[in-house]
Amino acid sequence: MQDFKALLKRLSEAFGPSGFEDEVRDLVIEEMRPYVDQIFVDKWGNVYGVKKGRTEYRAMVAAHMDEIGLVVDHVEKSGFLRVKPVGGWNEVTLVGQRVIIKARDGRKIRGVVGTRPPHITPPGKEREAPEMKDLFIDIGASSAEEVAKLGVEVGSVAVLDREFVDLAYDVVTGKAFDDRVGLAVMLYTLRQLDDIPVTLYAVATVQEEVGLRGASIAAERVNPHYAIALDTTVASDVPGASERDYVARVGKGPAIKVLDGGRAGLFIAHPRLRDFIVEVARREGIPHQLEVLYGGTTDALAIAFRREGVPAATISIPTRYIHSPVEVLKVDDAVNASKLLAATIRNSDSNFIESLLEKHIK
Repeated sequence: MQDFKALLKRLSEAFGPSGFEDEVRDLVIEEMRPYVDQIFVDKWGNVYGVKKGRTEYRAMVAAHMDEIGLVVDHVEKSGFLRVKPVGGWNEVTLVGQRVIIKARDGRKIRGVVGTRPPHITPPGKEREAPEMKDLFIDIGASSAEEVAKLGVEVGSVAVLDREFVDLAYDVVTGKAFDDRVGLAVMLYTLRQLDDIPVTLYAVATVQEEVGLRGASIAAERVNPHYAIALDTTVASDVPGASERDYVARVGKGPAIKVLDGGRAGLFIAHPRLRDFIVEVARREGIPHQLEVLYGGTTDALAIAFRREGVPAATISIPTRYIHSPVEVLKVDDAVNASKLLAATIRNSDSNFIESLLEKHIK
């Protein structure tokens, strides 16, 4: 438990908005190296850890490195920074937050997100939710020239400045659990695997938050016989939400996704693969829950419809307050997700793989 928490803390606190995952990538390679036979990084920065199995069948596990962030799109003459979102924000969560900005030379510059004070807001507008155009970052500079001296410019990126903290009962909070917890589960699983029936490609993907970009590339390259994405899922088990809207509950085990998506269309997990994961969970006595999420998806969608098609599913870690500075999860759920993933890989023998292959009807 403690070693998993230490791993999640390192990953969570790292700087890694979409397209700028370098710091996270270095950690992944360091953690992965003792447990795989080969590591390589593709042109867009996906990390592949290859663990050879007893057969040539290929399984792919994907977890994304990137977190949502902000990008500077204008520097005011007064030294304030205007920003645009990189990924999906609810602006309410940004007001009054500290941020870290990566300067041109790699230095980390701290700032705070501000907006117009309520004292000078027109009557009736004080409690309206701000829009991104209303927000700015204050780094202490009093002019555009002072901003430039710090190495901050248009195109500089920022993430939330939050540390990993323990709550009670092995519940933890921090930023970027979406999807550093998926990365932690993948890396922790590699420690548990020795002799496996399939050749495993553990892939840490880039740019998931802006369109599942890295997983698309990785799926084309690996062309796996099946794939499992690891990600957070919505846990709305809080006051004010009805039980029907919970999606998943913290402390009830990893969620095995049935379907997700929204207006752009639904992703339905491959039925045979999904049922196999459920069977493994039941046989191994691993607590789990089934998940139906309308809104949001995972790398599984990008992997599933490449080449001739890849049977794909998702194991999720229930997380409260996703895409906020104070995401919350129970460590047990993540550790059990790792146990479930490891058991699924160990049990995916040739008979199971062949049951997923296309069938020719005479």
